Amino acid sequence: MRVVFAGTPEFAQRALSAILAAGHDVPLVLTQPDRPSGRGLKLIPSAVKQAAVAAGIPVLQPPGLRLDGKYAEAAAVAREALSDAAPDLIVVAAYGLILPDWFLKLPAHGCFNIHASLLPRWRGAAPIQRAIEAGDAVTGVTIMQVNQGLDTGDMLLKRSLPITQAHTAASLHDELAVMGAQAVVAVIADCAAGRLQPCPQPEQGATYARKLEKSEALLDLAQPAVVLARRVRAFNPVPGAVVRLPGLDAPVKVWVAQAMAQRAHAQAGEVLSAGPQGIDLATGDGVLRLLELQKAGGRRQPVAAFVQGWRPAH
Repeated sequence: MRVVFAGTPEFAQRALSAILAAGHDVPLVLTQPDRPSGRGLKLIPSAVKQAAVAAGIPVLQPPGLRLDGKYAEAAAVAREALSDAAPDLIVVAAYGLILPDWFLKLPAHGCFNIHASLLPRWRGAAPIQRAIEAGDAVTGVTIMQVNQGLDTGDMLLKRSLPITQAHTAASLHDELAVMGAQAVVAVIADCAAGRLQPCPQPEQGATYARKLEKSEALLDLAQPAVVLARRVRAFNPVPGAVVRLPGLDAPVKVWVAQAMAQRAHAQAGEVLSAGPQGIDLATGDGVLRLLELQKAGGRRQPVAAFVQGWRPAH
């Protein structure tokens, strides 16, 4: 099939590569404009753009798609290019732009989106992180038909994956990216064969995965240890979980932490012990053991190395 692809980060790049490997014709790729990165603020192309350029596919990077908006001229150019590409369908994965009605109606079979949750749970911007934070036992991917709602379109295929205590947002992202790439290729094959069976989403069980904010990074030690340990995993690597420790001016980033079974007979936030085995903090319920840390401007360190240069005041 002729498939136009719209996506930006690595999660989307996996899907583009899988679509190309399956032999589909990709006449055009859309992705976000290059962004400044690093100390030199050098413009860096997205993962999707890099893959498209390597495959010799034309790339468009409009900053917006609304024909009546701020970027109307760029949107008009994109519309003409999409019309010329004459796609059977458009696959969208973590693109990052609002899709106007003209975009959704342009391809013969509409637009398919790869969403990293089992819809209708965790509609919205941060489904991977919110699933871990909430303590969900299972997540997955949903391929859905895009409509004007926020992740409310008909479901075309769902595949599930257990969430383990070892999963961070980074590791779960990578597994779901592979799963999503495989799933969208299967849906394209079903579309080509006329086998699609769209299923409307139930409203019961719908939740919203709000965007991650930097303000969420600071751990509130009045919360239970099990909740805090989940947040450390959910915010790894972005925005990162941080905690304030006595004797240090700046919060410390927590890469790995564990909720301990014992009760803490102390005020929340108090350092109970600090040694090579971990830094134990009292919480609102239970003990949070810090296992891998990073001082501001420093490197990630196992706790045994971290405590050599830090001792809490007693």
